[in-house]
Amino acid sequence: MLLLTRIDILIAMAATRNVMRAVRVFEFGGPEVLKLQSDVLIPVPKENQVLIQVHACGVNPVETYIRSGNHTRKPALPYTPGSDVAGVIESVGEHVTAFKKGDRVFTTGTISGGYADYAVAAANRVFPLSDKLDFRQGAAIGIPYFTAYRALFQKGRAKAGESVLVHGASGGVGIATCQIARACGLKVLGTAGTKEGMNIVLRNGAHQVFNHREANYIDKIKEHTGMEGVDIIIEMLSNVNLATDLQLLSYGGRVMVVGSRGPIEINPRDTMSKESSIIGVSLFLETEEERHECAAALLDGIEAGWLKPIVGSEYPLEKVVKAHEDIIHSSGARGKMVLLP
Repeated sequence: MLLLTRIDILIAMAATRNVMRAVRVFEFGGPEVLKLQSDVLIPVPKENQVLIQVHACGVNPVETYIRSGNHTRKPALPYTPGSDVAGVIESVGEHVTAFKKGDRVFTTGTISGGYADYAVAAANRVFPLSDKLDFRQGAAIGIPYFTAYRALFQKGRAKAGESVLVHGASGGVGIATCQIARACGLKVLGTAGTKEGMNIVLRNGAHQVFNHREANYIDKIKEHTGMEGVDIIIEMLSNVNLATDLQLLSYGGRVMVVGSRGPIEINPRDTMSKESSIIGVSLFLETEEERHECAAALLDGIEAGWLKPIVGSEYPLEKVVKAHEDIIHSSGARGKMVLLP
């Protein structure tokens, strides 16, 4: 019979503590390539990094595109998805002074991946999480709110008094856009596909909401905006809506392409008649300066009380495959999807 000494047990316990659960992707493909493993080494933060115990991690549509291999960004395999975590600092690298063990934080990016019990992030991608928000809400800030701010102001040059149509307003980026636009003095129109989604959009800053499942909803938007049209359209599904969007714009209007799942045919002449613009938005291209500008505005919004992420579906880490299926195929978004380790 094998007798374990006290030292053997302590070594075994220490070894156990050095591993965590994490979702790993070994090949690109459908949701089934997401594999939850329980023996992944807990990463160690380098000099300008922090280790975070993950309490919640946002699930974003872009993560499904990357996982499928159909995105311009292809991480080296194997990898762990997830950029938007909220949790507590476990340890910090030697050059990190802004954070300490025990601090509540959220991130706009991770190095080791957020679909895990622990994640390492660069300190300049980590921000203090206000006591006004819980961890699930903290995990809903990253990509949605930073994308919304970038689309509206850094790329769309939105100004108070202008009108914005948020096409697909009940999801993470949509709700973020409605809240920010309303707080900054824009006239906010939104679309959603369910009654519940429409109500969420109205409660989060939209002046008017339209059901994009109704056959004549475009006519209703035109009726509402009259001859003027809308100044800015934040577009989540360009491969379906872009050609129609060009018909809805005002003179000098712009469509901000935030999401697209394939190609679409448009008539370029539609941009000539109003001198309108189609502008792509990619958070991956933001500069350090742009990130700081955005973070300052959003942290102010949290303190002022107008930035309040709406959490929708919640999944345990074990149900990550279902989460990736649902974020693409669900009947209608209603807030931000999060994973809870």
